[in-house]
Amino acid sequence: MLILTRRPALIVALSVALAGTVLAICVSVLIQMRQDAAQRAQDAATNLLLLVERDTARNLEIYALSLQAVIDGLRQPGLDKLPPAIRQAVLFDGSAMATHLGSILVVDAQGNVIYDSRAEPPRKLNVADRDYFRVQRDTPDAGLYVSHPFIPRLSGKSPSIALSRRLSNPDGSFAGVVAGTLRLDYFHSLFDGMKLGPHGSMALMLADGTMLMRRPYDPNIIGRSLLNTSNYTRFTQAPSGSFYGTAAIDGVERWYAFSHVARFPLIYDVALSTDDMYANWRRRAWVFGTIVAVLDVLIIWFAMLFSQQMRRRTAVEAELRMLARTDGLTSLGNRRALDEVGAKEWRLARRGGQPLSVLLIDVDHFKGFNDLYGHAAGDDALTAVAHCIKNGLRRPADHAARYGGEEFVVLLPATDIAGARLVAESMRESVQSLGMRHVASTHQVLTVSIGVASTEARRFADLRALIDAADAALYAAKAEGRNRTMLDGAAECGAADREPAPAASPAKSDANPS
Repeated sequence: MLILTRRPALIVALSVALAGTVLAICVSVLIQMRQDAAQRAQDAATNLLLLVERDTARNLEIYALSLQAVIDGLRQPGLDKLPPAIRQAVLFDGSAMATHLGSILVVDAQGNVIYDSRAEPPRKLNVADRDYFRVQRDTPDAGLYVSHPFIPRLSGKSPSIALSRRLSNPDGSFAGVVAGTLRLDYFHSLFDGMKLGPHGSMALMLADGTMLMRRPYDPNIIGRSLLNTSNYTRFTQAPSGSFYGTAAIDGVERWYAFSHVARFPLIYDVALSTDDMYANWRRRAWVFGTIVAVLDVLIIWFAMLFSQQMRRRTAVEAELRMLARTDGLTSLGNRRALDEVGAKEWRLARRGGQPLSVLLIDVDHFKGFNDLYGHAAGDDALTAVAHCIKNGLRRPADHAARYGGEEFVVLLPATDIAGARLVAESMRESVQSLGMRHVASTHQVLTVSIGVASTEARRFADLRALIDAADAALYAAKAEGRNRTMLDGAAECGAADREPAPAASPAKSDANPS
């Protein structure tokens, strides 16, 4: 938590990551919900397909058995001698009178009806032009044949199909046909009870692609051939299956489940519109997605607000820390800042073997300046001196602080005694060149005295001892008449060997012995 409060940008980054994670979870859940919605719809369609396929197969099987019963009845000896009512009962069972079933007809080799399940004597009709008659006549092994749709001549009502079987003479020659008609209204009413969605469809077709019934119902498509359409091609590739495709009839994209009706040349398909399949999911996705989007926006927004507040707090804390380490009058470091920086530089100097030099600067006769010109002028004088000291720092590592009252301390890392003396003289001369009138001073202008000490020449126990050495040099400078730079006594001899003492003589020449 502390890291977060110190790095506001990290809060925003983490909030974005959190929002991204929430979004990823949302997308994952929505994808799973979409798959579940599709799976539920597909399972329902598959079950529906299985139901109608089995129902149709069962009913057609019963009707086919009725045709076989007629054939068996025709083989009974003396059938022609039976009274008409008994002959009708022998040939045609009760299933022939079921709803949506037409007539069961027995026709001779010329196509003339000789027995009629719905009339005695039989109605006059010739069916030699029907496809089921021609197929049975021309193909001895046709077996049970399901015809193409036609309009019955006897009733002239709704389109029908016929199930037919061949009648053969003892020598195998064609003797006629037994055919039973089935009105397509049966499938129409069966389809109407199914819930497939606003754009779903359901169809029954012959194995050769001839459409028998479809929902939504359109009488113009009954008998239409779907041969060579992509969907029909896929229907013929397996006994059952499913796929996504586009309907050739209306161009709607759907998911198709299909199955061949057992033992009959029929194909069922149940098709669900992809729009219908995902309609409920789409509505829920909008609600769920909107909630997550709002949540993500709120997460990022609150994170940005929090980050902004943390930045402000950090800035305020930094400013407070700076104020706590800064002298309010001179804008230099204060005693606390000196202690922190000094401890750090002392450790670095000890670890790296580099010299550390200290300048202790005192404004000459400052009490007299205050008494003569007032405290406001005294503050201006200290500010001006601090400015000269600050301008005299040559490197970023150099540090100046107000030590107390009119005293200042300068830390010069990696600086030997000679370099420290040059810096001190530059600062002293800069203060003197201000030309601030100070009649209470023997020099008539505002001046400073500076004591210099360095770890170069001798060892010090700690930073406090080094500053004390600079303080002793400062007192020596004051004793010599002020407005001068004095080196730590232990290091002064060495400094004198490298650079003559007259560097401070200009200040001496200006000094008044009194």
